[in-house]
Amino acid sequence: MDRVKIAETLRRLRRDRGETQEELADALGVTASSIGMYETGERIPRDEVKIKIAQHFNLSVGDIFFD
Repeated sequence: MDRVKIAETLRRLRRDRGETQEELADALGVTASSIGMYETGERIPRDEVKIKIAQHFNLSVGDIFFD
């Protein structure tokens, strides 16, 4: 999946849950700035953060990052 699709998916998942970037960042142990960069496609999360994101949204890493 390309950066734009990943960014759109992450933003949609977060918004669907009604979470702010700060709330998601706290849950994942990253900064809100990092969440912002993931959601704009400026940065792709490290593998360990990808796992945390998938667990947070009860999805597989593949569902979010490789579809």
